[in-house]
Amino acid sequence: MKKPSTILARLAACAVALAMTPALASASAVEQFKSFVTNNKSAKGEFTQQQVKADGKVSKTATGNFIFARPGKFVWAYTKPYEQILQADGDKLYIFDKDLNQVTIRALGNALGSSPAAILFGSAGSADLDKNFSFKEVGNKQGMEWLEATPKTKDAQFETIGIGMKDGVPVALELRDSFGQFSILTLKNLEKNPALKPEQFKFVVPAGADVFRQ
Repeated sequence: MKKPSTILARLAACAVALAMTPALASASAVEQFKSFVTNNKSAKGEFTQQQVKADGKVSKTATGNFIFARPGKFVWAYTKPYEQILQADGDKLYIFDKDLNQVTIRALGNALGSSPAAILFGSAGSADLDKNFSFKEVGNKQGMEWLEATPKTKDAQFETIGIGMKDGVPVALELRDSFGQFSILTLKNLEKNPALKPEQFKFVVPAGADVFRQ
């Protein structure tokens, strides 16, 4: 069985929360999202990732957990159906496949760019978002206020990124790439601005692992 494609792994080569206030209840999805980005320097939680076929059926499902600290530090760990870790220390991205005992190391640099990774883990400011994305309101569906982010760079791997906001927090992302593929990320049990230590983002290559640098 082929392993589920990892959104962040595909993005890294080229490139979640706000303390809710009553005022945000009537704010637009874009306003909620930009407030979230500005006011949250770290978070941790769990995720479910689904790949959806053209007929609307889910072809693959993966689950795991994450932590992040802006800018550019995160651990995105798949636990089912396969164990795989994507970890960035602000300088480099490490992709560890446990089954293969293989580590791929890439320079992070500005690689987050116009990608979902930039939205989740990038710089803590709406100015950077406006530099890389165009935003528009989509409306309410499934009990969430939605916005759509379109990358401004022509070589972005994702054509659009839909973001579902609820109570000032992004809880779902819908990702459509340039190949017509569609993925859904659902975030849950989100803890806002937890105290995270620098060493949590330091990757240690497992003993005996094959290392590839790109």
